[in-house]
Amino acid sequence: MPTDPIRVRPGEAGRLIVQLPYSPDHVAKIKTVAGRRWHAKEQHWTVPQGEGTLGTLLNLFPGKPVDVDPALRAVKAHGNGKPPSALLIPVLADLRAALQARHYSRRTEQAYGHWVARFLHFHQDRPPAEMAEADINRFLTHLAVTEKVSASTQNQALAALLFLYRYVMGRDVGDLGEVIRARKPERLPVVMAREEVRVVLANLTGDKWLIAAIMYGAGLRLMECLRLRVQDIDFSRHEILVRDGKGAKDRITMLPESTKVALVDHLTRVKVVHQQDVADGWGRVQLPDALDRKYPNAPKDWRWQWVFPQERRWINGKTKEQGRHHTDESLVQKAVREAVAKAGLTKRATCHTFRHSFATHLLESGSDIRTVQELLGHRDVKTTMIYTHVLHRGPAGVRSPLDGM
Repeated sequence: MPTDPIRVRPGEAGRLIVQLPYSPDHVAKIKTVAGRRWHAKEQHWTVPQGEGTLGTLLNLFPGKPVDVDPALRAVKAHGNGKPPSALLIPVLADLRAALQARHYSRRTEQAYGHWVARFLHFHQDRPPAEMAEADINRFLTHLAVTEKVSASTQNQALAALLFLYRYVMGRDVGDLGEVIRARKPERLPVVMAREEVRVVLANLTGDKWLIAAIMYGAGLRLMECLRLRVQDIDFSRHEILVRDGKGAKDRITMLPESTKVALVDHLTRVKVVHQQDVADGWGRVQLPDALDRKYPNAPKDWRWQWVFPQERRWINGKTKEQGRHHTDESLVQKAVREAVAKAGLTKRATCHTFRHSFATHLLESGSDIRTVQELLGHRDVKTTMIYTHVLHRGPAGVRSPLDGM
């Protein structure tokens, strides 16, 4: 079974970010690096960036898959002795600032930075201002023809480059010419039957069961569920308010009746922990859009706390403040993966499969497709229509001639 790679990418303040799949051996080796730091909130290590640091890290993990950010590979391949900050870091810093100014998500920021770095590396570190539409065309064609990426991956790379030129370089990209596009396959979502959902949930316990039950019962994405705040749960109206979902949209969906008792018990325990954190002098949570400056007391307010906080407090390396972020998504993904295996399912069911199953089962029960669209938060009903394959039953709605003999 393939293991997750070790990932190394540029960080801030002259440091490298190292993301390690957890193992005692990995932790012991990274602790041999002078100046290393563990960042509990982000769940990664950082090490001082200097000449030979990348080679030292690669030598620590011989035979292990290591994914090095193209921004670092490009500097190594260039061979001109310049540090990354003189080559790629200014462009990536400007890109990050432009994304943050427009309130793009952290994951979009990471993805766009990755593609811009690969674009510059592909063109041997030429300044973006010296390149034009033909250079973008060559890069996108290379992704489709040589690297055989999917259509969605190629589209993401294009979006990153369009953003770079429009908002960082200050010019719009014109006609790209005949770009060879990656083929977009017509795929149906993986859906669990109701009995399969029941068996998978039966193999989950505690807050992992509650998270999975809400994802299925309300049609939430994993991160939408983990980012719920206490005030987003309305027990009296049986509603969940999803704030800043995909596409920066808010929406309202139902609160499953069968989760209410467990959710109340869970929040009661979480509140006790929060009150103890406040008594210890902490208990502050990060707020969106710098609301903590406008409302200084809000970070300690119970209403703003995460519904699913992490078990241990993280410590800010600079200020030494302690707080709690929401549960890390990898913990839920691992729990669901193990539950699916225990249930004996042969289909590749993941956390997102609960959302697919939610939509499919609603349509099977006769719910209006526009209602399902609103509950899922889809901008276009065409996106929701992928689930309508169940209405026609496909092969299941036709009797085989063999069965009529």
